[in-house]
Amino acid sequence: MTARVVLHLPAHLLGRLAAGKPLFYAQIRDCVLARGGVVDLVEGFDKAGWREDGDLHIVENGAGQRPGVLNAATAYLDGFIHVDPVGIQAASRIGGLTYDPAAVDGGAAAAYLAGLQRRFLLPRHSRYKQERAVSALPEGALAVFLQGPAPQRNGQAYCSFAAMLEAVCAGAGGRPVLVKPHPLKPELGAEIIAAVRAKGFAPIATDANVHDILAACVATVSINSATALEGFLHGKPAVLFGRSDFHALVQTARAPAEFEAALARALATPPDYARALYWYFGLNCLDIANDTFDARLLATFAEAGFDAARLGLS
Repeated sequence: MTARVVLHLPAHLLGRLAAGKPLFYAQIRDCVLARGGVVDLVEGFDKAGWREDGDLHIVENGAGQRPGVLNAATAYLDGFIHVDPVGIQAASRIGGLTYDPAAVDGGAAAAYLAGLQRRFLLPRHSRYKQERAVSALPEGALAVFLQGPAPQRNGQAYCSFAAMLEAVCAGAGGRPVLVKPHPLKPELGAEIIAAVRAKGFAPIATDANVHDILAACVATVSINSATALEGFLHGKPAVLFGRSDFHALVQTARAPAEFEAALARALATPPDYARALYWYFGLNCLDIANDTFDARLLATFAEAGFDAARLGLS
């Protein structure tokens, strides 16, 4: 029996898909339909009631390993996606891979970095809406990027946002500390900043474009924010206070007291940014702007046990 591809999406994404928005789910759908396959659209995913049924299920923001299920989400940079049998973002299979920079082609990596810089850095483009005016910021700063509640909710954070920001202020070594609330959670960010200021520290709150901040700073700090990888486009190392699937590319502090040592390592031994970005995005994520998207997507399906024959694809 021919298997179907079933896309499990929240209502707002189903609406956008119906309206013809350029979502990566539209490209997944069109890839399958163009080859004669069948695609079903389902609102949400019933984890408790789901049973393996012979079809291939792709679940937006899915988590965990299930036969016949792939988890999907944006992979930090706009246009890059996880379609992953293990999880998304911090929980993706990439976190279990071995990164060997010496095994990554240096020439290909340099060209890849230049392409990413043209795509994101030069137009000052990021995943969320950013300030378009250029901001003047203190040079040589540490840049702290706050996130929403997801890292704590998902058990990925090694400390609270307030403890992280306090540790950075205490261990900045005289450097200014810039702190940017998440664009979708400004109130949460303001509460965190106020709590740290109440302890006598003076972080500089900013809503500047992320690329202006990255240009001015010497390193980024977050739980596991996409800005750590965006910082690589500017040649800036990262310190994380949480679990990530790109831990091999950064320094991680598992407690506030570890920050100063982690920062010293990050500054003294930065990664090869070109090789790191090429390995993570070029070799281990799908890119909707790349001509190889369809072929790599179908290879991902085949690895999950759903080759072209099983899906009835020509």
